[in-house]
Amino acid sequence: MSTLSRGEVANLARLARIEMTDQELDDLSTEMDVILTAVARVQEVASADVKPTSHPLPLANVVRPDVVTASLTPDQALSGAPAKEEQRFRVPQILGEEA
Repeated sequence: MSTLSRGEVANLARLARIEMTDQELDDLSTEMDVILTAVARVQEVASADVKPTSHPLPLANVVRPDVVTASLTPDQALSGAPAKEEQRFRVPQILGEEA
């Protein structure tokens, strides 16, 4: 596995528009070598018969079919409202806006 030089890390940082100090570039060039080595090891283990997955268990979307049923009429829905106006709930004004 080839290692990334400090200059290559600096170029990657520039492309990503990340400002880095000289110390950060030195540290990251070493860390990137470790990361790239780990990725290479995973690629060696993964074989063609292993499917790529994003979750360890299969996911299924549990949904029920939409069924049209009777709902409340506007009068029924507003029956317990302390105040109503034009088939809507009336609430106190809070922003000082004109009604």
